[in-house]
Amino acid sequence: MNPTALARLRSVLQTHVDQGLLPGAVALVHHQGHTVLHTAVGHQRPPSAESAVPAMAPDTVFRIYSMTKPIASLVAMMLMEEGRLLLSHPVSHYLPAFAGQRVYDETTGTTAPVQREATVHDLLRHTAGLSYAWEAGTVPDAYRTARIGSRRHSNTELAAALGPLPLVHQPGTRWEYSRATDVLGAVLEIIEGESLGALLQRRVFGPLGMHDTGFAVPAAQQHRLAEAFERDPQTGLGMPLIDVTAPPAFESAGGGLVSTASDYARFLQLMLGRGTAPGPDGPVRLLGRTTVDFMTADHLGSLPVAGDILPTGYGFGLGVAVRTAKGQATRPGSAGHYSWSGLGGTFFFVDPAEDLFAILLTQAPGQLRYLCELYPALVYAAL
Repeated sequence: MNPTALARLRSVLQTHVDQGLLPGAVALVHHQGHTVLHTAVGHQRPPSAESAVPAMAPDTVFRIYSMTKPIASLVAMMLMEEGRLLLSHPVSHYLPAFAGQRVYDETTGTTAPVQREATVHDLLRHTAGLSYAWEAGTVPDAYRTARIGSRRHSNTELAAALGPLPLVHQPGTRWEYSRATDVLGAVLEIIEGESLGALLQRRVFGPLGMHDTGFAVPAAQQHRLAEAFERDPQTGLGMPLIDVTAPPAFESAGGGLVSTASDYARFLQLMLGRGTAPGPDGPVRLLGRTTVDFMTADHLGSLPVAGDILPTGYGFGLGVAVRTAKGQATRPGSAGHYSWSGLGGTFFFVDPAEDLFAILLTQAPGQLRYLCELYPALVYAAL
């Protein structure tokens, strides 16, 4: 990789810090078996007149929000390989609250029975008819009334509250980003008979040596936690982040983890290695190579996509967006490249064709979409 372009990548991030758009950031690039860049710019927290603010460090801990989804999806693939989970099974096979679901028709104000039940496959690819309820409307109002996503709910309580609510689409007919991965977390807990945090630790974090990844930051490590500006520097909107200083009741498979660049790189090494990666005690194999290929293939085809979360030129696999062609998108990338981001300002992509992955970690929610466009351009410029 071109060292001048890698230096420019760091310089551009530093410029964004200097302009007051980011408190700080950590960037990591891994190419052909080597970490060619792992750098930190700015500070862990916004500048303060009251106390010294630590500089951003390569091992700073970030809330990674939806970058939790690919990890939970990996565990689902592991259970599928063991014959303990079938993607074709209806969700109600594991969670009875999802039996007898109905779909809301906004034009008539009535509901109709589902034409087929949502499956585990639908959860993984966000075609289960669920929503995130960010907008106004009858179904979003029902989500808010039921306090869907409350951090006081366990995964079991989330599933019990969400299952009876009307769907926004017939299962399998449309992609809509949603609470589906949180429901998947409840399914995983039922199968494994333990909390999501415990099973992720046992099945992924421990074997891969991801020591700083979990649903809370221990008190002794909270000095390493990154924070966002109180308000977005461009819009002035408040930017509250989830509290990760104590273990939550809600261990969200869709968005609850904290991690570091080094830890998440271990997970992406496993993905780029098609199921095999270095571990603390030697090579670790968590998944078969064809299962990784299956997970990172496009599972949408010609299905319509709701909203603007999924970029043009991308389909969706099982937990990740998948680049369907070299062109069409507004950011560079090979066909088959896959990626996802986190609401707090984090992003990764993996490009098997180039033997490459890259991670960008910030805590700047208002800058996320811009950074998802900027960062691939800077990384690919170094090839």
